[in-house]
Amino acid sequence: MRKFLIFILLFALITLTITPIAAVADGGEYVPTMAENDPETDDVFSEEPWVEVMATANDVVGSAKSALVMEKTTGTVVFANNEHERLAPASVTKVMTMLLIAEAVDAGKLKLDDVVTASANASGKGGSQIYLRENEQMTVKDMLKSIAVSSANDASVAMAEHLAGTEEAFVAKMNSRAKELGMNDTVFSNATGLPTTGEHLTSAYDIAVMSRELIRHGFIRDFTTIWTDTVRGGGFGLSNTNKLIRFYPGATGLKTGFTSEAMYCLSATAERDGVEYIAVIMGAPTSDQRFDAAKALLNNAFAGYTLVNTAPAEPISPAVVSLGELSTVQPAISAGSDKLLVTKDQAADLHRVIELADSYTAPIEKGQEIGRLKVLDATGRILADVPIIAGCDVGKLGWADMLLKYLSVMFTGN
Repeated sequence: MRKFLIFILLFALITLTITPIAAVADGGEYVPTMAENDPETDDVFSEEPWVEVMATANDVVGSAKSALVMEKTTGTVVFANNEHERLAPASVTKVMTMLLIAEAVDAGKLKLDDVVTASANASGKGGSQIYLRENEQMTVKDMLKSIAVSSANDASVAMAEHLAGTEEAFVAKMNSRAKELGMNDTVFSNATGLPTTGEHLTSAYDIAVMSRELIRHGFIRDFTTIWTDTVRGGGFGLSNTNKLIRFYPGATGLKTGFTSEAMYCLSATAERDGVEYIAVIMGAPTSDQRFDAAKALLNNAFAGYTLVNTAPAEPISPAVVSLGELSTVQPAISAGSDKLLVTKDQAADLHRVIELADSYTAPIEKGQEIGRLKVLDATGRILADVPIIAGCDVGKLGWADMLLKYLSVMFTGN
């Protein structure tokens, strides 16, 4: 009897070892947790860090068709190679899909707990998917999670149809938003990045632009930093296609992609000490090479650059205003010009030159340019030349007010 029990236990252990556990869908049937033989997701279950191949950013040039690194706050590009070459982006396309979803959420047009119903068209999408059934319902939160974590094509189309009625109408919105962002290398023909007969191309630079716009929506990080999670009430497992999320310190996202045409692509974001970079890799020969390339670019950016304030440490002295309701106006630096990305060597010895007039005549409008601020390095090279603006409105005195002011000066000397 004891031998029989031992045999049963051994058989069970062997079975569990060699048989993957499938996820259970709402209806009770078993479905695979990932699409079979899908290069987009075939290595995400590995718990072993990949072998580091490249040590410097220059090594990336020979390992990918194009690459770029951009800093989030300033939009400064610190490395670029063939950054405007128009290439197929595969599932990195979904950065724009997620951007339109995020914008709808932050605009109050969409709620994360809204329910989305999958159409036959959405449920029929191949590649990476969560196996949506026609008429299956899922919240926006779970749809977005499935897109961000597992690159689900069916969830992408379901969301596109939910927001715009049809995928075609949603694609028109994608292309319109791309134009607004100045993505001049980009034309989309679907919401997924799946192979298509239509033109579906972008560039490393444009991917960085839309990635930068996406990560401005703070809540998106709640989805792009997930390593493993579930949908369908815990019945279906998700694993992130972006290995950097688990293995690269500070990783915040963002999106992987693969097709036989595009090869291995990646938009990788990471933040350390309040500075966030976007590294884009397009056309890498292998999955590991795209991750190694992104790591090399991010490592170089974090090691070599830092963000500094353009304004001096002490507030700029108020500027004199004549004939105004106020006698002075406080100079300020606009929010879009208040930071500067410099090399760490430059940051050690920066000089600032403030150019303001001796006085200004009212009226003055808040935000009006009243001077310039130049930031120079130790050699005198200008690193930034930004406007100084008025921090408030200063109205012009009326005739009666001017007369009272004149009399006050005459009789009191004030």
